[in-house]
Amino acid sequence: MILPQKQFLTALVITYNEEQNIKPVLDDLAFADEIIVVDSFSSDKTFEIASSFKNVKIVQRIFDNFASQRNYALSLASHSWILFLDADERLTPELQKEISFIIHQSNSASAYFVRRNFMFEDKKLRFSGWQTDKIIRLFKKENAFYNHEKIVHEKLIVTGKTSKLKNRLIHYSYSNFEDYKQKMIFYGQLKAKEEFLKNTKPNFFHFYIRPAYQFLNQYLIRFGFLDGKKGVIICYLNALSVAARFQELKKIHSGN
Repeated sequence: MILPQKQFLTALVITYNEEQNIKPVLDDLAFADEIIVVDSFSSDKTFEIASSFKNVKIVQRIFDNFASQRNYALSLASHSWILFLDADERLTPELQKEISFIIHQSNSASAYFVRRNFMFEDKKLRFSGWQTDKIIRLFKKENAFYNHEKIVHEKLIVTGKTSKLKNRLIHYSYSNFEDYKQKMIFYGQLKAKEEFLKNTKPNFFHFYIRPAYQFLNQYLIRFGFLDGKKGVIICYLNALSVAARFQELKKIHSGN
């Protein structure tokens, strides 16, 4: 009888000023065979905290965009199976066990989607567009890479079969209004670079209709109103990100 070869797991995290998140996420990843953190020269204690973990390799690289940063992290991985988390994501014990089981199956898919529970401060946001949120977090390195043209909300390109995990990630994206606002503006500014590469010329439609549609779609069609005040805040900030995108695009075109 030939026993299946043991499969090893590399966990990857990219960081910038994540001192509030880095310890919990590294604790959650302790079951992985290899843990690598790629830090963008954080100005807080992220690097020091990550360096205190004996089972963690941490390297620093100047941030250019999310796709490049993630592909660089992938290049450092020693093992085929990759678990790529954001610092504000958490694994439940059930999800850890499911991942460990999946990677040792001979008929495993090349990549797995995982659904996420979006946490508004410390409570789950049930609607506002997040009820169907899913993303690939577990995959085989040789079958995947991040699309260089998607520099924010980066897309993983997968060759081979995809499947989905049963258990959910916990996503602590929203801690307070100001932090999330700055994150959304930053994402909008990065998205402007994508629009520039697509030769988008911003006009009235982009400046006013697109942000309004973003808000109304999430607040009405995606039932954000059922989240009460939280829904208003999240839908507004996501619309703000769209507005910031095209304002930044305008600046790029004008050379400012």
